[in-house]
Amino acid sequence: DTGPVIWGGVGCNGQHAYHQLLHQGTQLIPADFIVPIVSFNPVSDHHQWLYANCLSQSQALMLGKTRAEAEAELRDKGASEEEVQKLASHKVIPGNRPSNTLVVERISPRRLGALVALYERKVFVQSVVWGINAFDQWGVELGKELG
Repeated sequence: DTGPVIWGGVGCNGQHAYHQLLHQGTQLIPADFIVPIVSFNPVSDHHQWLYANCLSQSQALMLGKTRAEAEAELRDKGASEEEVQKLASHKVIPGNRPSNTLVVERISPRRLGALVALYERKVFVQSVVWGINAFDQWGVELGKELG
């Protein structure tokens, strides 16, 4: 509970790799979405789709989808009642999952440095709250001794 796992990637890849864990996993996993408004590599409207995907994933974590909403969505798409009952439970998303969405104008050295500073301060504050020393290395001693 005290150490983050950091994943990164383009939203479309992430949603097929770890977003299901964030949305439907049995543990609450706080997530930070970091998205630039402007891309360094604009390909047609690709970045607009990625930007929208990021905001949508964040919204889905917040709002979720109830069983009734999932059933209604399936019926609206023409699914039979048998299909509705079979598939609805897979489309339920609990919602109320903790996340932050950090929107930056563009990735730059200055903004990247600000993000690093933000996370350094976050780690320090969490260590004070939890009463631990975030800057010790005792957990790696055994591996060093065995090496």
